[in-house]
This record gives sequence, C-alpha cells and structure tokens, in this order.
Amino acid sequence: MVFPVVRPVEGAVLPSLSVKLDSGLFVTDLCLREIGEKGGRSVYALVQPLIYVTRSGERITVPERFQTDLASVPRVPIAWLLWGDRAHREAVLHDYLYRIDAVPAVGFMEANRLFLEAMASRGVPAHIRWPMFAGVVFGGAFSYRKLTVGHQFFEASEVIL
Repeated sequence: MVFPVVRPVEGAVLPSLSVKLDSGLFVTDLCLREIGEKGGRSVYALVQPLIYVTRSGERITVPERFQTDLASVPRVPIAWLLWGDRAHREAVLHDYLYRIDAVPAVGFMEANRLFLEAMASRGVPAHIRWPMFAGVVFGGAFSYRKLTVGHQFFEASEVIL
C-alpha cells in the first residue's frame, strides 16, 4: 500500500513556534509505504519526515525511512473493532519516542503523554484516545527503549516493491 506524498512547497519554511500552543500540531502529513509483514503485522517506512510540534512548542521530527508497525492494538476482535486502525500519525510519533536514541529523549510516561496529546490535537474522540493511552501505559513497557531509531525490520533487499 502506498500513501500519497505531500511535500512542502519549494523554498517554504516550516513555522518556528516559540509560543505555547493550546494543543500540539502535526506540521507535515503522514506519508508511508508498506514494506513488508512481520509476525502478522504490516511494517511501513516513512516516505518523508513526520514533524510534530508539542503544546509547549518543541519540534519532534521522525526521520524519513523510519520503520513502524503503527499502533500495536491486539488482534482480538472487539479490541480491534474499537481501537484498531486508528491514530496512525500519533502511533508513528509514539513508536519513535520509544526508541533508544530518539530526539528528544523522553521518559516512558512522557512518550505516552505526548501520544495522548497528539491524539487530542487531531480530534481523536476521548472514547478512542483514553483506552489507547491506557493500552500503551500498561503494555508499552515491553517495547520501550528496545530498538534504535535506525532499526530496520526489513533490509533494502527484503522490501516489497
């Protein structure tokens, strides 16, 4: 699956936000390319950087080619029906913040809080975002700080074209 690539206009400068926002803001679109499947889950790579500006004005850039499986919602029918296939931008940001060498380096609960903030900033309803937040709080410790930002689930020779 290939998602459309939307690039900033040539010469455009992304806003420098030195003021505090009411909520966070994604300043680039999420552009992913499915590159394969591991353990029954699709794996994607970013086609362009994903940039999020936190409510406090800090810019977080998830780099191009970053590999992710998006939100790891259990494939239990009810759970998947309620919370699966949602909050993709936020899941990529969260996966990135969980990596050992993410910049900025944030603690476990701060990464989870930014996931919640990002969902709220994009209007994800409370009945979706709060259970997803609880899921990462209670289940995220198994993956926190286990991989590097450059971790490749698939090498270039293994990627689906």
